[in-house]
Order: sequence, then C-alpha cells, then structure tokens
Amino acid sequence: MPWAILDTNVYVGYWERGLYEERLSAVQRAFVVRHSAVVLSELRRGARTREAQSIVEDLFRIARIQWEPTPADWWEAGRLIRKIGDARRWDRNKRRDFQNDALIALTARRHGATVVAANSQDFDLLAKELRIAVLAV
Repeated sequence: MPWAILDTNVYVGYWERGLYEERLSAVQRAFVVRHSAVVLSELRRGARTREAQSIVEDLFRIARIQWEPTPADWWEAGRLIRKIGDARRWDRNKRRDFQNDALIALTARRHGATVVAANSQDFDLLAKELRIAVLAV
C-alpha cells in the first residue's frame, strides 16, 4: 500500500472547521499515512488553546513513525527555495514560509509518498521540481 503525508493545513481544516472528512476517509483507505516531524512541529507551534494543545499532543503520541528531513534534504531545500523564489520574485518572508513545505516534499520524495494538502499551490511548484505526487483535498 502506498504512503502519504498530510500537510499541516489538512489537520487544521479538519480539526477547526470539520472539513475534508470524506476525502480523508478515502486517503486512509488508499494510503498508509505517515507523520512528518515538520508537520508535527508546525501543529505544536500553532496550538494556542488547551484543547488544541491536547489534540496535537495526542497525535504526537500516536505518531510512532515520524519521518524527518535529513541533512541532505535541508541542503536541497535551500536550492529549491532559491530557484523557485527567484523565479517568482518572492520576498524573504515567503521564502522562509516555503521552507517547511520544501522539507515536507523532500521527505515525501525520499519515501515515495504522496503529499496530501488543502492548499496545494506550493506543493504543486515543488512537484514539478521533485516529481512527487500531490493530492489536494
């Protein structure tokens, strides 16, 4: 069965707005979902209420297998950010925000996983460079 990584915005949309229930059920039937250490960190950073913190901590506890970027992924992310950012004339803030998506995409590529995202624009740019699969929910 193929693997998938859910992007942060999928979790947030599901937890905060009840979105993507049918699509996530389909993803769970079609893929083995693995957790990205980058996504878990983003979720923890954004958990502002006790309830949100509890949900994120529960996810972290059940995420026994966590995929993380390697030093080579960090190195390649710098190249991707420079190349794509220069082509699109992104400012420093956009490039910094794009870094985590690049790290998630590179981790997915290393494992042959599909990235599942709610806002897939950045991942679509990365897919062209990295030849990864991206599935929008």
